[in-house]
Amino acid sequence: MPALAPILCMIVVLAVALHVAGRWLSAGTLARRWAHVHPAATPEGRRPLQVVAADLRRLSRQLALVPSGAPLVRWQALWTAYDAVLMEAAEQLEVMHELTATCVGTPRDIERLRIVAALEGAGLVVRG
Repeated sequence: MPALAPILCMIVVLAVALHVAGRWLSAGTLARRWAHVHPAATPEGRRPLQVVAADLRRLSRQLALVPSGAPLVRWQALWTAYDAVLMEAAEQLEVMHELTATCVGTPRDIERLRIVAALEGAGLVVRG
């Protein structure tokens, strides 16, 4: 009889766990959590435009706040990320750009400003 007690406890615990799991699954909790962790992609697999615009604003603020003595690698990484997100936004709003073909320096800065102005003209809030 004493050897039967642990087996009965295991059966009760397993029954309770199955009952709780069944209620959890039937309530749609798993589906809600899956949708929260894995948001639906846009039809073409692109990020939503609101997210891209938020990234542009965030990277623009980070570029403005880089201290003057920061390493060159930090500047290059931020500019590379900013350019990638800027091109992504331009492609989503069908704004023509030559950012990849423009050499680094003043011509590239002018192209960035042109793209930002075109994006703002298309209604995207880039600065803010």
